Amino acid sequence: MNLVRKAPALILILLLLWLPSGCVQQTGKVPGDKDNKEKPAPSTPVAQTADLAVYYLKMTNDDAYLVREVHQLKKSSNLPQLALNELIKGKPLTPGANRVLPPDTKVLGIKIDKGLATVNFSSEVLKANVGASGEALGIASIVNTLTEFPDIQKVSFMVDGQVEKAIDWWGHIGLSEQPFSRNLAVVYEPVIWVTSPTPGDTISSPVEVSGTARVFEAMVSIRIKDAQGKTLVQDYTAASEGAPGRGIFQKEITFKAPGPGEGQIEVFWLSMKDGSEQDKVIIPVKWK
Repeated sequence: MNLVRKAPALILILLLLWLPSGCVQQTGKVPGDKDNKEKPAPSTPVAQTADLAVYYLKMTNDDAYLVREVHQLKKSSNLPQLALNELIKGKPLTPGANRVLPPDTKVLGIKIDKGLATVNFSSEVLKANVGASGEALGIASIVNTLTEFPDIQKVSFMVDGQVEKAIDWWGHIGLSEQPFSRNLAVVYEPVIWVTSPTPGDTISSPVEVSGTARVFEAMVSIRIKDAQGKTLVQDYTAASEGAPGRGIFQKEITFKAPGPGEGQIEVFWLSMKDGSEQDKVIIPVKWK
């Protein structure tokens, strides 16, 4: 009789002992459950960069001229303005090269219409003090920097939104003859630069090699090597003008690659004195 009376209590105790394990099996999360696995950390986005050409001023005891440098910058939606900001605040890499524009100058805007870029500078741009020759080269540094972009062929300036405030510019050089066109004749360094192909490009035969050179008798040599340093082909071409001028060169080179791989294109000129290779530019490339 006592066992019968105690049966409900015993059943209740057994139910209480069973419920936790049953709940875990039905609704709980156990170690190793796929829902509890660590989620991989989100990957950090790779910053996109752009290689932009800028032109700085260099003055020596004998001469004054421009140097062209390619700076790798964090890409923005307005590359022409990014290039001008680097011209204003960037650090020249060439020994002896200097910025022309005052560092507190601001680019208030750039309007591009049918090949003409109109740049609106803040009034601080008028504070530059580099002498007459430096002023002309300063204008050329801005124009050459902007005309690196294929949709810009000419450049005009404004100050605080007004052409009248910019007419006298830096005192010696006025802007009455603007818009200005590209002038590579005043660019002495580097002696050679290659515009195509660019480093890392995948090329095929024939490949067009182009750029500018300031070399004796305008003769430019071009060589393609494989990854082992073996010469696949060597050729030459003439730039449109020889030193002391600067000319444009363009040459289609046929080569036979030993299969998919990589190598380099070398562009240089040969010394008439001893036949040595001068001012060599090396462009790493790939081919399929």
